[in-house]
Amino acid sequence: MLMTQTQPAVRRLPGTWVVRAAGAVLGETETALELTEANGLTQVYFPEADLALAFFERSPRRIASDLGGTMQYFDIIGRNGAMAEAAWTHEAAQDRAARLTGHIAFDTQRVAVERV
Repeated sequence: MLMTQTQPAVRRLPGTWVVRAAGAVLGETETALELTEANGLTQVYFPEADLALAFFERSPRRIASDLGGTMQYFDIIGRNGAMAEAAWTHEAAQDRAARLTGHIAFDTQRVAVERV
């Protein structure tokens, strides 16, 4: 019998991960988490404590999260202006995704996230 994933799964990623945007390193961590959503999409999350939060400005955009709680978006501020809503966090995520609370993910079309 073939089993399919119906809930998100969160796991700790091995190695060191770095996030870069706007010509700057925004953070580096050895405790990155990976969210795999029910549709198979994956996203890397960095602990807020391992990010240079001076580059982040809360966006007014907040929406209900499929993981429970609220998604709060952030603009990333660089020398050439802001990248609107290029990062987000799940405030008060629930169940399997509860480990994501206090972590930030990034729009990888505009921000580089990689294992080093």
